[in-house]
Parts: sequence; C-alpha cells; structure tokens
Amino acid sequence: MRFYDRESELEMLDGIKQRASEKGQMTVLVGRRRIGKTRLIQKSLENDKYLYFFIAKKDEKLLCNEFLEDIRETLDIKPFGAIESFKSLFEFLLDASTRTSFSLVIDEFQEFYRINPSVYSDMQNLWDQYKDRSRMNLILCGSIYSLMTKIFENIKEPLFGRANEIIRLKPFKTKVIKQIFIDNNKTAKNKDLLALYIFTGGVAKYLEYFVDIKAISFDSMKNALLSENSLLLNEGKSILIEEFGKDYTTYFSILSLIASSKTSRAEIESILEKNVGGYIDRLEKEYSIIKKHKPIFAKENSRVQKYYIEDNFLNFWFRFIFKYRSAVEIGNFNYLKNIIDRDFDTFSGPFLEKYFRQKFEESGEYSLVGNYWEKGNNNEIDLVAVDEFNKQAIIAEVKLNKDKINLQRLEEKSVKLLQNLRGYEIEYKALSVEDM
Repeated sequence: MRFYDRESELEMLDGIKQRASEKGQMTVLVGRRRIGKTRLIQKSLENDKYLYFFIAKKDEKLLCNEFLEDIRETLDIKPFGAIESFKSLFEFLLDASTRTSFSLVIDEFQEFYRINPSVYSDMQNLWDQYKDRSRMNLILCGSIYSLMTKIFENIKEPLFGRANEIIRLKPFKTKVIKQIFIDNNKTAKNKDLLALYIFTGGVAKYLEYFVDIKAISFDSMKNALLSENSLLLNEGKSILIEEFGKDYTTYFSILSLIASSKTSRAEIESILEKNVGGYIDRLEKEYSIIKKHKPIFAKENSRVQKYYIEDNFLNFWFRFIFKYRSAVEIGNFNYLKNIIDRDFDTFSGPFLEKYFRQKFEESGEYSLVGNYWEKGNNNEIDLVAVDEFNKQAIIAEVKLNKDKINLQRLEEKSVKLLQNLRGYEIEYKALSVEDM
C-alpha cells in the first residue's frame, strides 16, 4: 500500500530535523502497535542517513554489538575499545554528533525497563551534558502507552521534561480511510466501507494488510480475518497482554463486556460480581483503551455516562474473536462467520454513528459534536453537531437503512435537548451508509 496522509506529522518531523542540525533535539513518538510509527519515520528520513535501533528483549551487551554494526555501516565510524553498555554507546554517539549531524531512532524504547532501567537516568545525564553542542535528531518511539507516558510525563522519572516534542500518532481520519477504500476497490459498496472502518479503525497496518491481499469487501475481509494463518486472530492478546501484565484476565473480561454493549460500571460489576472501579479507571486514564462518554451538554459531575472501547478493531476482536475463542481454538471458523453474519448489522450500528460523529468533528465546522440521551437511556439521539459561532446545530438520526428513520420522532425526542440550543437554527437530518 502506498503512503497515505501524515502531512502534518511529516512537516513537524522535518522542522525538528532542521533544528537538530544546530542543536540536539529529542522527539517522542507514541502510538499503539501497527499504527504506522516506523513507516512514518522511514518516510521522514528517506533521503537521509540515519541509525535505527530496535530494542528487542535481549541482553544489553548483545544489543550493543548489533548497534555497533549499524553504526559502522551507516556512519562509517567506530569506537576505540569495547562498548558493552548502552550508556557508553549513547555517549559515543552524542560525542560523534558534535562533529556531524545525524538522526538516531530508538524503537520500542520502553523495553529498557525490562533490560536495564538505569538506561533512562544514564541517558538523562548524558543528554543534559551534550544537547547544547550535539547535532543529534533523537527520535524515541514506543507502543506501550502506559510505560511511554510514565517515562516522559511522570515528574519522578529522569527523562521527564527532556523531550522537545511529543507526537501521539493516531489512526487515519475517516476521509483517508475512504480514500484508501476508493483507491483499492472501485465497485465496493458503502457497507464494505463501514466494515473496513470497523475492522481497521484507521490503523495503518490493518489497512495495508487488507489492501495487499485485495480483501476490501465485507465478505473477503471477514474470510481473511477468520483463517488459520490470519495476522489478526491473536492481535488483541499481542497488543494488550504486555500492557496489562498478570491482571490481564480481569481487564479482558471487562473489555469483552463493554464490546457486548454492557457499557455501565453497574452492569459490568453485576456480571463479574466484583468491584471494577480501579480497573476501569486504569483502562481509561493509564492505558487510554476505553473512554467515558456523557451526553452532549451534560454537566461535569453528571453520573449519566457510558464506557466505550476507543479502538474499533479491539472492539470487534473482543466482541467476536475473544468471546468465541473456543471456536477459534478448534479452528471452527465457519461457526464464527455465521455468528458475524447474523449479528453484524446490529453490531455495526453504533460504529456508523461513531463514523459520522468523527466525520463531523474532522470537518472543522463545529465547536461541539456528540450524542445525547437522558436518564435510563431515554430519548437517545445519535448525533448532535453545534456551531456556536453561527448559532446553528444539526440533530441527526443514523441508521443502516435510511427508510427506517423517522424525522418527526427525532424532533419529539429533541424537546429537552433544545433547551440548550435556544436561539439556534436547527437542521434535522437522516444519515445512513449511503451518506458515508
């Protein structure tokens, strides 16, 4: 798949690289696995010589030996004597950067926690000594969000405050997903676009996977996902077990329930028969996997709220693959395909709503976008988009089939909502897959 989007990130990285030619720059790039961090860096440095260090789970001495080979090949320099610690290697490179400017990329930077945590304080001391005379463009990447946040944003950590920039790489926007969809399947229908949005959530590697195997329709994507050698069958585990550690079973149970529409803490606790407040708090604030949603215009202290899994693919994975893992383990993929065929329309409805809310947010035309419901899930409204400057608002019902939308009923459900929109010009809209 060709390189898409990321214009603002590339522009930012290029500016940092220019500044690094005069004074050392430390950039932190954070994003979930498969989001496209490495591809972005390769694109930004494609015309330059740069060092790329991947921090695998190996002995520190072995890593240093591998990195020394890269240094000799890329920069044509070598140290005097043996280097067996990352501290010595980093100091050698910082010293070299005082004479020539180059980029150093360290990927999966959080893995030093497992190899040698003292690396972080060593790097802090060395960076403080050399940064003003160094000309190193240092890019530190990581995919375990909680650890990367701790390393650079916890005031007690040595590298706190050292980064010049922190870039949080997000999934592609709806317009980019749609462009990739159009570029790779001229005859597919919007139901297939919705499936692509759900199965990938805009994550670059998943989009590339489906494009490369030419699976862009709902059925072809479903078949690719549910095959013995599928890249994505164990993806949920691969991404999250390292994040959660030994408590992963409880976290997985909570996420499975949220994916199955048990979106309140009370519902989750009644099923698991345990207090999950701490787990939910960490899933939201530490791991950034779930998000708390309140009705638009709700007060800050309102207890009317629901939890959702932010990542579309993980939502699908917990709803179908994790939930029916017994069928997956015995290779009964046809059984699971039948379940997906049966339940997909119901499951996909909230994602169609999310797609339109995201699309309205990305348009730049509205100051506030959300959905609305009242206590007891009464008078649910799928999309409310507010333009406070021009005093205009859109209130929309979203369904797969536009013929099932009743705008008169939508107006009736909006009575209390309109109390927050006095003096606004209101437009009621019916949105469906054909409007994607």
